[in-house]
Amino acid sequence: MSAPVAVDRANRRQITGYSNPTVKFLKSLRDKKHRRREGRFLAEGLRLLTDARENGRVPEMLVMADKRDPHPLLDALIAAVDVAGGEIVETTPDILSKISGKDNPQAVAGVFAEFDTTLATLDRSAAPIWLVAQALRDPGNLGTMLRTGDAIGAGGLILIDDCADPFSVEAVRASMGAVFTQGLAQATWDEFLPWLRSGAGQLVAASLREAVPYRGAPYTAPCFVLVGNESRGLPDNYERASDLRVTMPMKGRADSLNAAVAAAVLGYEVLASLKG
Repeated sequence: MSAPVAVDRANRRQITGYSNPTVKFLKSLRDKKHRRREGRFLAEGLRLLTDARENGRVPEMLVMADKRDPHPLLDALIAAVDVAGGEIVETTPDILSKISGKDNPQAVAGVFAEFDTTLATLDRSAAPIWLVAQALRDPGNLGTMLRTGDAIGAGGLILIDDCADPFSVEAVRASMGAVFTQGLAQATWDEFLPWLRSGAGQLVAASLREAVPYRGAPYTAPCFVLVGNESRGLPDNYERASDLRVTMPMKGRADSLNAAVAAAVLGYEVLASLKG
């Protein structure tokens, strides 16, 4: 059994009213407009917040249910927030439900400052594989791609053009903590392509245009796996700018895969190919 964690009580308070300004602030973070205004986002769940802590990101505010089971990971999280000078809030499960918008909310949530998502933050030499998504509109797909990137050892996810917000509650939840373990950048195509061509990097597009089978294709590291919008695919000029276009066989009536699934299939093939 872990030892009790000493917490600075000056940084700890309890909220019992739905109309409390902090509750209103936390609920507002479910809205993109308010997230951007505040530069903050909400993440839920002990495992997810532990992934954040283990990757050097500690919430500015930790919100906990006042009726919860003890856990050593929670003790470690409380201690980390305390050391960082963050705020610890206890509230009721009902209020947590209002904050998260879920009937069965997690017993713990955290408020984090949004990350710097410029291309300059990425080190392309840090990993042999990178995932790139163009006009990805579904936050669940976005979170799944982050999770896939973590699974295949990718350096991160680059979001091109008008994509879903990676800091939305839905995307963060779907990432299962990978939003804290993967590099993340947002850029336009006109920003991304010159950045890519300024160093090493093979751009591989999932495509039907003069494409070769994805199995056994000549992948090289660092490999940037590019998938398009869920319904429209990639623009023609984006495909033409790619170094390699690959296709996956469709044995049934479907003519394409879900964007996140396509990224996973290609990502694992690239991983296997580069490992030889």
